[in-house]
Amino acid sequence: MTLTFRECTFRYRGGDDVIQSLDLAFTSGSTVLLGPNGAGKSTLLSLGASALRPRSGDVTFDGLSAWNRRQSAAYRASVAWLPQKPSFLPGMTCRQHVTYAGWLKGMAQRDASSASGEALERVGLARQADRKVSELSGGQQQRVAIAQAIVHRAKVLLLDEPTVGLDPKQRRSFLQLIASLRNETHVIVSTHDIADISEAFSDVVVLHGGKVLFSGPVPAFLALSGTSIHSERAAEDAYTAVLEAGSR
Repeated sequence: MTLTFRECTFRYRGGDDVIQSLDLAFTSGSTVLLGPNGAGKSTLLSLGASALRPRSGDVTFDGLSAWNRRQSAAYRASVAWLPQKPSFLPGMTCRQHVTYAGWLKGMAQRDASSASGEALERVGLARQADRKVSELSGGQQQRVAIAQAIVHRAKVLLLDEPTVGLDPKQRRSFLQLIASLRNETHVIVSTHDIADISEAFSDVVVLHGGKVLFSGPVPAFLALSGTSIHSERAAEDAYTAVLEAGSR
C-alpha cells in the first residue's frame, strides 16, 4: 500500500509555490510528518486527500489516481483525512456524525451505523455517542473528528495536527490508538509535538519550504541528534539538526 507524490507542485492563488516538484512515497506503518509553520505539511496532506489538486504532477495510491474519473471514487474510499480544523453539522449527535462520514465514504448505512459505535469506542467516546457534538468540549470534538476519519477502515489515514486540544491523558490515548492501527492502515500524522515519536511511529518525514529534508525510519532520524537515541531530547535535537542542514 503506497501513497505516492510524483513531481507535485502546488501554489495558492497569488502566492509562491508551497510544494515544489515533490517526489515522495509513503509505504506502510505509521509516519510522523514534521516541519515548521509554512513548511507545506497541511498542503501535502490536503493533496493526498484530493481536497487540493496539484498544478503539476500526480498523487496516486497503489496506482489509483485521485484525478482519474474512473479511479477517483476508489481512491477516496481508500484514503481518509482529518483536516486541521474539522467542522461539524449543527444538531447532530456523535454517532450521527460518524455514521454520516462512513456513508460518505461509500459504506452502506447499516454498516456505517454499526462501525460508528466501534470508532467512537476506540477514541473513548462510547458514553457520549448520543450526545450532540455541540455539547462536547473542544478535546472531545477533536476525538469525534478522529472517529470520523477511522470509521470506514481506510487504507491510508491522513491526520493534520490531531492532538490539538487534547489534554495529556487524551494525547496518550491517541498515541496508543495510532500504535494499534499500525497493522490495519498506514497512518500519516502532521504534528509539532515530537517528544514521543518512537512510541507510535515507524518513520519520519521532515518537510521545509515544500521540500523533503529527511525521510526514513525513526532510529535513523534519532541518530542525527548526536546523542543517545534514547535521550529525552533526541527527537528535538535530531529535528534541529535536519533543519540546520537544510538551510545551508
